[in-house]
Amino acid sequence: MLSTLLIVILILLLVGALPAWPYSSGWGYAPGGLLGTVLVVVVILALLGRI
Repeated sequence: MLSTLLIVILILLLVGALPAWPYSSGWGYAPGGLLGTVLVVVVILALLGRI
């Protein structure tokens, strides 16, 4: 249950961090890339049963 909630929250943060809106165009892909990496790590840990 906790891992599913964590994955959903990370996906929502990833969508919010993408530079698609005018105020975030100067950020580049750093926030989305960082959150994407964290999401991949959490998914791998969830699949391995560590979370």
